Amino acid sequence: MTRNGQQRPQDLVFTLYGEYLLGRDEPAWVGSLIRLLEPFGLSEGAVRTVLSRMSRKGWLDARRVGRRAYYSLSDRGRTLLEEGQERIFHASWDRPWDGTWLVVAYSIPETTRRLRDRLRVQLAWLGFGSLGNGLWISPHDVEVRVREIAARMRIAEHLEAFRARRVSDTPVADLVRKCWDLDAIHRSYADFIARWRPELERCRKGVPSGRVTPEACYVLRFRLIHEFRRFPLEDPYLPRELLPPDWSGDEADALFHELHDLLEGPADAWVEEALADERY
Repeated sequence: MTRNGQQRPQDLVFTLYGEYLLGRDEPAWVGSLIRLLEPFGLSEGAVRTVLSRMSRKGWLDARRVGRRAYYSLSDRGRTLLEEGQERIFHASWDRPWDGTWLVVAYSIPETTRRLRDRLRVQLAWLGFGSLGNGLWISPHDVEVRVREIAARMRIAEHLEAFRARRVSDTPVADLVRKCWDLDAIHRSYADFIARWRPELERCRKGVPSGRVTPEACYVLRFRLIHEFRRFPLEDPYLPRELLPPDWSGDEADALFHELHDLLEGPADAWVEEALADERY
């Protein structure tokens, strides 16, 4: 989302490919992509522009057959979306945890400040929380991922990682509050539930009866996944013992899966029809 609340075209394209086209080997004709993105406010010109831009960035592969352009995910784009889909559909609050923390400390020169900002984003994606002054902690076993990031960004000489056990007498909840804003994430899940519960109630009867059409199922499922995909960016998926007892993530996750499953069949059928229709 942009600051004025509008949806960024690239985000919409990522949602389309991640939710509907990730399993396809054949490239999609640009005309079909225009049709699939039209319900979300993208004009033909905007779709062509963003597809071309994403191809130049390496997220998509483009090819032409005669005068027609086709787009498929690049290896880079597929890797990104596969990892994202795994986190969206498999929340990990209940993975076993032995109480060990992975601690990362870094000191990146001011002259490479952009690298420092990129590293912070990467660490947050892996579920790290900041203790301040270049010190980050995570309950997840992501040592290999940290090494990969450091090597890819060429900052290994500026970064150290340790495994540690906490020995402080203060409640662990105090530590969690310093590093992660779980209250804000809890409210975000609660807001999601409030917005989508009426749609779930409507679709429980409307989808099997056909009152909610396949095209409407496509649009609704697109919007559902587009909104829910932000949670892996916000939620560090801490172990259950570090979460508040009234955690709303479980209810939001259950609602998401039930509604997604209701919409999946009709939506997929409509998308296949749209992709097969190359008359315009």
